[in-house]
Amino acid sequence: MIEAPACAGAGVVPDAAELTRLAKAHAFALGFDLAGVAALGPADTAAAFDDWIAAGRAGTMDYLARGAEKRRDTRLPRPGTTHALVVALDYGGKEPSGPVARYARGDDYHEVMEERLRELHVRLERDAGRAIAGKPYVDTGPILERDLARRAGLGWFGKNTNLLNPERGSFFFLGALVLDAELAPDAPFEADRCGSCTRCIEACPTGAIVAPRQLDATRCISYLTIERKGEIPLELREKIGALLYGCDICQEVCPWNMKFSSALADDSPFRARPAIAGRDARQLAHEIVVLTKTEFSAAFKGSPMKRAKLRGLKRNAAVVLGNVGTREDVGVLARALDDDEPAVRESASWALRRLRARGAAPDA
Repeated sequence: MIEAPACAGAGVVPDAAELTRLAKAHAFALGFDLAGVAALGPADTAAAFDDWIAAGRAGTMDYLARGAEKRRDTRLPRPGTTHALVVALDYGGKEPSGPVARYARGDDYHEVMEERLRELHVRLERDAGRAIAGKPYVDTGPILERDLARRAGLGWFGKNTNLLNPERGSFFFLGALVLDAELAPDAPFEADRCGSCTRCIEACPTGAIVAPRQLDATRCISYLTIERKGEIPLELREKIGALLYGCDICQEVCPWNMKFSSALADDSPFRARPAIAGRDARQLAHEIVVLTKTEFSAAFKGSPMKRAKLRGLKRNAAVVLGNVGTREDVGVLARALDDDEPAVRESASWALRRLRARGAAPDA
């Protein structure tokens, strides 16, 4: 690991500008791709977020409504903190498309980023010569990281609702280290560089982007295959196609990603693990639909895909086989009819009916 430069002059307490310079240097040395600083305070998008939840567009993600008061002001989740170092970590937009969204193919980004942010915190305390109260957030608390990232100058909100950076696109994770330390804030990103482009809206298979920068999560394939419990609505199953976990379509068609997204380094923790690498949608779904709990735990230890749990992955796999399966998948779908989970059984039954309608399964 490359060490970031230490504060010049032993015993010299760095001022806000110097501590900010050191914080960003540490961030890049630890592998982050973007870094900016924002002052904590009322969140610009809090009211819109509250309206989004009230409109029912969060679906069954009831946890998003918890901690609403804290989410409206970024000083409240960790009292006493005043500034945030906001970082981004690329997860490989140039990697090929596949049945699993790019972000979920390797190690869990929460753990990867939190470990690096904790190390960054330690280095800053060493630079400052004192303890600094603070806490890392990586999609793990009542913090609107996207809001902080725009205020820290890292990008603008694209029409697909993702944060877009003019030099990296949007295939990156966001995290924030909130600190009780005076830092020099960056200028907020004020420009909207989407222009008249609507490719993301037009490309969404389920029509989840109902208007520019307005997402109905209940129709989003990522929500349907990860967050939603129980059965996937019948009218949306065919539109899921070969996507088993998550969806990258609205990012793939974005001109900024086409031009600026990156490939993963060979040693990246986000490279596809053996359980996923080299498999097309049908192969992966065929294997998952009859996976045992023991096999699941071994194959997906430390993976973000564990969020859907085995029952969710099996349900998704059955739906995918209903869309792209062949006669070779009839046997595993028939076995899934005896699964302990009702949603898996129902999805397997639906898939067999779909295969039969295509002439790829016997009538019995």
